Amino acid sequence: MDAARGGPKPVARPSDACRTRVVLDIVGDKWSLLVVRNLKDGPRRFTELKKAIDGISQRMLTVTLRSLERDGILTRTVYEVMPPHVSYELTGMGITLREATAPLLEWSIAHLARIDDARAAYDARTDPTPAS
Repeated sequence: MDAARGGPKPVARPSDACRTRVVLDIVGDKWSLLVVRNLKDGPRRFTELKKAIDGISQRMLTVTLRSLERDGILTRTVYEVMPPHVSYELTGMGITLREATAPLLEWSIAHLARIDDARAAYDARTDPTPAS
């Protein structure tokens, strides 16, 4: 129960903050969020994900998919056909992660040009010689 329902409020343990950071590190890296975003419309095969995520290597996609599967964000289904067919799909928890991060990804896309401009302006005014 919680305080809104008249029961005791859950007490956060000091270790919860550290554990939360570990989970955020795993699901918050750039590749994980892009994989989650690309699974929004349903199951996809490895090769479909690889083509859809610009710049990701085959190894990094494999590592990311395994990590997300381990954390319960997606499921991996192997179909026993020739050649074998493997697909990846968001779990219920993965869907809620996608919903929670969609505004961040949309913000990123909307502001990409402004970020590029700000970086160029910063780099143009920064002294390239190291300070002593």
